[in-house]
Amino acid sequence: MRFEVKLDKNNNQYLETKTFGYDLIINSRWNKGTSFTSEERDLFALNGLIPPHVFSLSEIVDKRYNTMIDKDSDLEKHIYLRAIQERNETLFYALIDKHITEIMPIVYTPIVGLACQQFSHIYRQPRGVFISYPNRDKIDAMLSSPYFDNVEVIVVSDGERILGLGDQGAGGMGIPIGKLSLYTACAGIAPEKTLPILLDVGTDNNTLLEDPFYIGWRNKRIRGEEYENFVDMFVVAVKRRFPNVLLQWEDFAQSNARRLLDRHRDQICSFNDDIQGTASIVVSALISAIKASKLEAKDLRVVIVGAGSAGVGISNLLVDYLEYTGLSKSTAYDQIFLFDRNGLITENVESLDFQAKFIKTNSQIKKWHIHDKNNITLLEIVNNIKANLIIGVSAQGGIFTKEVVTEMALNTQHPIIFPLSNPTAKAEADPKDILEWTNGMAIIGTGTAFPLASRNGKMVRIDQVNNCYIFPGIGLGVLSVKSSVVTDKMFLIAAIALAELSPALDDPTNNLLPPLGEIRDISKHIAIRVAKEAVSIGVAKVLIKNDDELVTLIEKNMWKPVYIPYTRINL
Repeated sequence: MRFEVKLDKNNNQYLETKTFGYDLIINSRWNKGTSFTSEERDLFALNGLIPPHVFSLSEIVDKRYNTMIDKDSDLEKHIYLRAIQERNETLFYALIDKHITEIMPIVYTPIVGLACQQFSHIYRQPRGVFISYPNRDKIDAMLSSPYFDNVEVIVVSDGERILGLGDQGAGGMGIPIGKLSLYTACAGIAPEKTLPILLDVGTDNNTLLEDPFYIGWRNKRIRGEEYENFVDMFVVAVKRRFPNVLLQWEDFAQSNARRLLDRHRDQICSFNDDIQGTASIVVSALISAIKASKLEAKDLRVVIVGAGSAGVGISNLLVDYLEYTGLSKSTAYDQIFLFDRNGLITENVESLDFQAKFIKTNSQIKKWHIHDKNNITLLEIVNNIKANLIIGVSAQGGIFTKEVVTEMALNTQHPIIFPLSNPTAKAEADPKDILEWTNGMAIIGTGTAFPLASRNGKMVRIDQVNNCYIFPGIGLGVLSVKSSVVTDKMFLIAAIALAELSPALDDPTNNLLPPLGEIRDISKHIAIRVAKEAVSIGVAKVLIKNDDELVTLIEKNMWKPVYIPYTRINL
């Protein structure tokens, strides 16, 4: 091993390595830039290769932050931060750690969407692995690099459904890179344990295919059996190379997402964040919103706008939560109404297998006031069921119209309105409009970052119902005890654990979610709950004697972006 972290007699970390000179400073994981000490510069032959003054990490963080805020656009800021990540990962994460609320929207949503669209044009240095269909017989070789020896978590996408932007082909690599940055920033998963992967199976985006600078495989997407076999080959290769890895499926098309999860979740420890992670954070925020609104579970009338994998995933976990509160499962299903491009999902319109449990029968809507039972509009649903909770995952910007929102306000004192689609242009409504239309009474969660908004003359933070509150903590818990599976119940446990930390529990006018500045503590709290669940159901490979031992184990697995001393061996 070229780099090995050890403990000295006082239990302090230090790095032992044979690498020196240029080979050390071009290694992004271990480069300290101008923060190498004078002794380290002598020891590793760095004098002359870097300027003579020694700066502390905090000084360089402040310098890089000041440079970042001077950039002309958020995309330029994203490019600048990614360049830091490619040169010095400790500095990159120390910068995020100090300014996480400001930087999160730049390294992830909403700016990561624009970065994916421009990926071929802003591509600078390689990160992760591009596994293209023509190279499907070389997957083992691609994963064989010693650089990947410590990998414990992989995020993989095929780039077909990037946020609400559709097919971005190879540019979808921006999502695995961004997600794994959050694993490290939010839960302390060490950078060398992460690996972003893009399955390049072509693209149906003609703009990309015609772009002379497009970096991906220039071919229409493969489908059917060829696609299925290719993904199977990938999973087998990953299992062979990383038998204890956690694999996260990310931004696959609706037609593939649920099927791939069901096909492989028992073969490799994996989950789909769009389906399960989104459901978990949404349900967590809803738990807090329901309590803040003083609504009872039995009185909820829920509309889910967007009945794809994310929408149905939210619906299924919400059913689990309602059942957890004491309702019957059938009652819970009856309280949730799915709306898609054909209107309300009923027995009169075409639906998909995974939507079946939420299909409404003609007998359930026979007393409704509607214009066309084959295309029941969103406003008609809200009117007829007296909806008090509406969630948008439709990528249809502005679909929560003034008429829909004001009708919601007539149904309940504090309507719960979650326009969750991203990026910003795809959001179902703007929070400032929702607050205006409801006289400041709505309880709001969004899927992307919005500016402060006025509520009754006071500027308030809009809760971004961001998966970063959930999946890093789940990953930390699963990896800490080496769980062999990620169960659906773990996502409900994570949702309930996060809701326990809601500021709205103390004051209903407070935010639903804790501030991002507390995210590492939040992730640890979730990790403990998830790890305990893994141990209790017998899927953990690490045996834990008591809670204190578990907490110690999880804290030990939380890497911090600080410089440690280096020593050179075999001089």
